[in-house]
Amino acid sequence: MNDGFDRREFLNRGWKAGVVMIGCAGAWTSWDLLRPLPGSGLSGVVKTLPEADVFSGTAVYVRSAQTYLTKIDEAVVALWQKCPHLGCRVSWCENSSEFECACHGSKFNRAGEVRSGPAPRGMDRFAVTINADGVVEVDTGSVTHGPPAGTAESIDEPPTGESCT
Repeated sequence: MNDGFDRREFLNRGWKAGVVMIGCAGAWTSWDLLRPLPGSGLSGVVKTLPEADVFSGTAVYVRSAQTYLTKIDEAVVALWQKCPHLGCRVSWCENSSEFECACHGSKFNRAGEVRSGPAPRGMDRFAVTINADGVVEVDTGSVTHGPPAGTAESIDEPPTGESCT
């Protein structure tokens, strides 16, 4: 009897060890990519800009809060930049005065309500307060889903021009 490994057993064990190592490396890489980084998400109150800089009829992007600020009936509204369809970034189109998602063509009015496209609801909103200094504060930890598609619009403004997408 041979007490050592024969060639076949050596190759069999080597192959199994290689598969285990590749599986561990894949799991480690997946965990590293998928886990949230500390401080990288939306949470908490973000001071943005003075209320006087937010005008009706347009939208201002605030990078630190990942939101668009606009005024609807003299109230400041904070709309999340993320499309409710698949999470692409929505952009403001000055030409049409609409929010547009370049990924799949969803369009939203200035109040963030869905006008067309595959989005199941309007743009999500954050709670807004105006502090004593007149600065708009956006609570990115408090998300409210946008209104479902097909509901009555709060503003009835047709697009003002050509689409940007």
